Amino acid sequence: MTKAVRIHETGGPEKLIYEDVEVGKPGKSQVRLRQTVIGLNYIDVYHRSGLYPVPLDLPLTIGTEAAGVVEEIGDEGTDVKLGDRVAYAPVIGSYAEERLIPANRLIKLPDSIDDKTAAAMMLQGMTTSYLLRHTFPVQKGQTILLYAAAGGVGLILAQWAKHLGATVIGVVGSADKAKLAMENGCAHTINYATENIPERVADITGGAKVPVVYDSVGKDTFMDSLDCLQPMGTMVSFGNSSGALPPIDGGLLSAKGSLYFTRPGLMHHVASREQLLDLAQSLFDVVEGGHVKIHLNQEYALKDIQQVHKDLEARKTTGSTVLIP
Repeated sequence: MTKAVRIHETGGPEKLIYEDVEVGKPGKSQVRLRQTVIGLNYIDVYHRSGLYPVPLDLPLTIGTEAAGVVEEIGDEGTDVKLGDRVAYAPVIGSYAEERLIPANRLIKLPDSIDDKTAAAMMLQGMTTSYLLRHTFPVQKGQTILLYAAAGGVGLILAQWAKHLGATVIGVVGSADKAKLAMENGCAHTINYATENIPERVADITGGAKVPVVYDSVGKDTFMDSLDCLQPMGTMVSFGNSSGALPPIDGGLLSAKGSLYFTRPGLMHHVASREQLLDLAQSLFDVVEGGHVKIHLNQEYALKDIQQVHKDLEARKTTGSTVLIP
């Protein structure tokens, strides 16, 4: 037996149960992974609450990323071998000491990247990669708007965008978070608690506004985001921390300047092994090159998972958070 965190029904943090589970033997194309560090992401809250239904039977182990060591292989036709240090994202079921996982979802780690850094960056870093390289390919000289700039994705995206030559305006909720964002790629910050976001964007850009908004907040910021965009600008919605968006009115997008709206997800950008390796390698390149620093700011024991989720939803965390089995 090994320990895992499972939900037997969706709901609040109290639904996360730390309990004994049986892992079993790996099947064909699977490995048994001993997990050394587990990543925490806001999507875990959506899976726990039921906002994003998971098409798997309950009880369910949630969590989507981790790093660890390959302990057993179901067959030899895989890209990994016994003892390999690996990481993965996004594969549901990471809140566990050990698990079975498809071998083709695992990414071998470079020696220069330790397990904690890997677990803290895979989902957020690969999300940043597709947002900046595929959803809206950011170009040198552009000014972009980024919400939750002191969060896990925010800190990575701001640094990466600065490396690409962009000017980043970061939206934050406090003076401390503004300072952190400014130290990690943002040229300007806006405190949503005290400042009008569209007015500040217009001031910073001399009235030009921005060609793209990266918005992970959702319901509370949707209209402000649209009002920050240039004609034919792109609204990228990649999270709902304040709640789900209202139905999108196509006429509104037209009236505000023939705007584009997209709601991308990581799963579609790692559907093939080649796509997965491309996003992972692009992330390894910027981290190993020193262009992006991963901020591992919180560390909890896996058994304390209920408190972890309370802190995450209360916005008490910055940067990345990991769980230790």
